[in-house]
Amino acid sequence: MSTPPVLNVHRHYADNRALITLTGEIGLNSLPLVHASLERCLHDGIRAIDVDVTAVTFCDSSGLNAFLHALMHTTAAGGFLQLHHPSPALERLVTLTGSGSLFLTLPDALAGSPPPPWPSPMHQAAPWLSPAMPAFPGGAW
Repeated sequence: MSTPPVLNVHRHYADNRALITLTGEIGLNSLPLVHASLERCLHDGIRAIDVDVTAVTFCDSSGLNAFLHALMHTTAAGGFLQLHHPSPALERLVTLTGSGSLFLTLPDALAGSPPPPWPSPMHQAAPWLSPAMPAFPGGAW
């Protein structure tokens, strides 16, 4: 019998911003962890949530649904959520479902919609969010 896929979640906070780094697979077994991690940010008063999905090796439609759910809750609370560095498969899933415009950093959402401003003290306090991070084609991420 094989072991279920593993998802690791790391949270980093600075001021009113969080970086959530996901590593592993996002599917039905890991959805409760994804939901809990993103909802915890809102519970802790965080309104700016950056989700680094660089190391996500699998994400199905249930994972996308978790991100959309978190986006709706974050927006309702007056905040924003952005996905950073998706795999080509996750990018394709977002594009195929037409949900790209819900994430401000996706290329199809950039026309006429600038991403939320970065507070300059945050750049200094959070090196993981620095402009030196690899950019998504088009410089959006």
